Amino acid sequence: MSKFTPPSFTKALLHPRYWPTLFLIGAMYLISWLPYFIQFRMGQGIGRLAIRLMKKRRVTMKKNLELCFPDMEESERDAIIKKNIDNTGLGLFETGMAWFWPDIRVERHVTYEGLEILEELEKQGKGVLVVAVHSMNLELGARAMGIKMSGCGVYRPNDNPCFEFFQYRGRSRSNRTLIDRKDVKDMLRRLRGTGRVWYAPDHDYGLRRSAFAPFFAVEKACTTTGTSLLVDASDCAVVPFAMIRDTDSGQYIAKIMEPLTEFPHGDPEAAAVYMNKAVERIILEAPEQYMWLHRRFKTRPEGEASLYD
Repeated sequence: MSKFTPPSFTKALLHPRYWPTLFLIGAMYLISWLPYFIQFRMGQGIGRLAIRLMKKRRVTMKKNLELCFPDMEESERDAIIKKNIDNTGLGLFETGMAWFWPDIRVERHVTYEGLEILEELEKQGKGVLVVAVHSMNLELGARAMGIKMSGCGVYRPNDNPCFEFFQYRGRSRSNRTLIDRKDVKDMLRRLRGTGRVWYAPDHDYGLRRSAFAPFFAVEKACTTTGTSLLVDASDCAVVPFAMIRDTDSGQYIAKIMEPLTEFPHGDPEAAAVYMNKAVERIILEAPEQYMWLHRRFKTRPEGEASLYD
């Protein structure tokens, strides 16, 4: 069993050093109760303001899209960047929605596709690795799915104990629990049963347990081999998931896709290539909603120059 103890609120978290965090959480809570269309407009405004203050992030977005889609017209990439900036701001509000909205309000905005896939795997007694990507609305996607088919999320605890309390409480709402990303034993325990574990293998996590595999047009992208470890050791099903926002209507589609049936067992490098292809398909469901501001290709093979210089 996992030795992880969920964080609890103590008087120490009322210390003045945590007042900015408490103010932020309080603001997120109050704003979450505003009508959706107001939050949407506020999110767009904050995204556009933030990107002016964080110019390096815009440069990163532009570079990532150039690297991934070199054959795309520049005007098309610029259009994605513009929408991505709006989605970056709205993502902050979607986190508040995920943490504070009641179930009935979440479901009012979400349409589900493919729930029967998870229901059938549960009947078969199969554990499921739910593969998601770092889209701007991932928090809301996990909450929406948790209402219907709860699971366990893999995450990194926040260094701020006050924020960590609210993060854990918000992310575990409608879901079973969260698992520290270093707690592989607990992930495997759940996957060997009928548990569902949320997992996002799309970022650059560094050289440890990694391989260089193609990702869109980038031939060598540092990719975690943790997926291979989890699947080989548990024989779980691997099921992609996408959360897609219809910007015009404010509605979302929580989309469960067909299980990946050709996973290359026993070959971590081949599995990295295979999973990157699956991640690409998820991202292409709504590329403007993906977290392009992350330096996805920061880790390079030894002796190779940075792609961001």
